[in-house]
Amino acid sequence: MPADSKRIAVLATNGFEQSELMEPRAKLKEAGFTVDVIAPQAGEIRGWKEKDWGDTVPVDLALSQARPEDYDALVLPGGVINPDNLRREPKAVDFVRAFDQAGKPLAAICHGPWMLAEAGAAKGREVTSWPSLRTDLENAGARWKDAEVVTDGHVITSRKPDDIPAFTQAVIDAVS
Repeated sequence: MPADSKRIAVLATNGFEQSELMEPRAKLKEAGFTVDVIAPQAGEIRGWKEKDWGDTVPVDLALSQARPEDYDALVLPGGVINPDNLRREPKAVDFVRAFDQAGKPLAAICHGPWMLAEAGAAKGREVTSWPSLRTDLENAGARWKDAEVVTDGHVITSRKPDDIPAFTQAVIDAVS
């Protein structure tokens, strides 16, 4: 199936790490994929850039309207605030769990793997993340590894903004 017929969901909320949403989204669009930003609320969400609030991003679809079966992959950007808030949203956790159960590419960077732990998608898998999540992921049954990108089955993880090029390429390869 050509890239232009594939759809990728990016699940985020206010406080997403700006580079971890904006850069992969741009590269995935350049690769020909349709990319939708999905958030618990309609309208727009605001990123976190370094030490303060960053730019806003339009929400393409409210989470209540999003259906996992309409997408070929899911990307979870980090930022401390973003996944910490999303993991308290049952619909967001269910959305992530649906991609895992369907075996669809499920990619999380930096603090994004918190959502994998919350959804049960980290258990039994080798993953990476921002270093401070190591204990949380290991407590969720994952095997943590310090690497630019770790792919275990359909789950793709990366550590930090410096890893975005490799992370995005891994997503492209998994969906292509």
